[in-house]
Amino acid sequence: MTPRIILSAALAALLASSANSQAGGATAAPRTVQTQSGPVRIETLAALEEPWALAYLPDGRLLVTEKPGRLRIFGNGKLSDPVGGVPAVAYLGQGGLLGVAVDPAFDRNHFVYLAYTEAAAVQPADAHETDEPRFGGFLDMKDTAVKGLAVARARLDGNRLQDLQVIYRQEPKTIGRGHFGGRMAFAPDGTLFITSSERQRFDPAQDPSVNLGKTVRINSDGSIPNDNPFVNVKGARPEIWSLGHRNILGIAFQPGTGRLWEAEMGPKGGDEFNLIERGANYGWPIVSEGSHYNDAAIPKHATHPEFKPPVRSWTPTISPSSLLFYTGSRFPAWQGNAFIGGLSGQALIRLTLNGTQVTGEERIGWGKRVRDVVQAPDGSLTVITDGKDAELLRLTPAG
Repeated sequence: MTPRIILSAALAALLASSANSQAGGATAAPRTVQTQSGPVRIETLAALEEPWALAYLPDGRLLVTEKPGRLRIFGNGKLSDPVGGVPAVAYLGQGGLLGVAVDPAFDRNHFVYLAYTEAAAVQPADAHETDEPRFGGFLDMKDTAVKGLAVARARLDGNRLQDLQVIYRQEPKTIGRGHFGGRMAFAPDGTLFITSSERQRFDPAQDPSVNLGKTVRINSDGSIPNDNPFVNVKGARPEIWSLGHRNILGIAFQPGTGRLWEAEMGPKGGDEFNLIERGANYGWPIVSEGSHYNDAAIPKHATHPEFKPPVRSWTPTISPSSLLFYTGSRFPAWQGNAFIGGLSGQALIRLTLNGTQVTGEERIGWGKRVRDVVQAPDGSLTVITDGKDAELLRLTPAG
């Protein structure tokens, strides 16, 4: 079934911007956008530099990561100084400090989780990038650092992290490129899911002996759950939950169902909204609804029924950056809807679902690339835009 697409109306007003470089300072007066469910007020809470992820603490304070390697806490209308004890990050291109998650038992253990790009301890003297024609000339050949995604757990003590422990690493680390993944979601059973993208290397997504191009499931201490699908499969990594993925930048459990969904960037077209199933293969790079950047064709999912197809795909791309299922009361008409951040789409993409089918789509945009969206404790939406001059935003019903 092809979903309805409803584009939001033009901005009702864009008021003059007043720059404020101080941490936590607002950068613009409130603005309003029209949506299918009525006008929405957008309030700027703070100015940020390359923010990547948000997570609320139980007391209502907000954790914010910035790619250059800063973790901040927003509370009482102010943005904190950078939190101490954050691990060193390999900050370049798509790499840096990425995802953040809060332990479900934070009130007891004070654990937070950070996903970040980690440089190899030893860098080869002769490391060099190899061109790949499928990128159509867009590949950055200058980045020759060997690196990969890592996830660390630490105890938040005031404005400092203590007892930091790495609990997951992409293996192998590779030279240059992007596509790290780095989003995290806790399952109802307390296990931790991590998106581990394929580092723009194509083939590893289908290789069960490496954890690139996979969704990964581990316990919160880094150990492996004994009911993972590949635990007893020779030559396969036991942390793998699903495979055949490209660049997963959104992952979330659908409340009340236990279903795990992800939002995944395709190549030239073919962005995906996928229902993730235990042990399933989603087909990259063998199939896609898009094409390579040099316009080389890729077989469609329908030609390979052994692979799990997307529930929804987008061509042209929206560049999905994050995923949220809304459960709050501030926007009653949106309860149960999925929200996907759109980078090239420059919008929040709101999806309505009936069971596991997408029945409608609305794009709520105000001319900014959306990097992450989370639900605040009061039911409002908290959003970060993308880039060096980014904003922390609060969305509420207007009036």
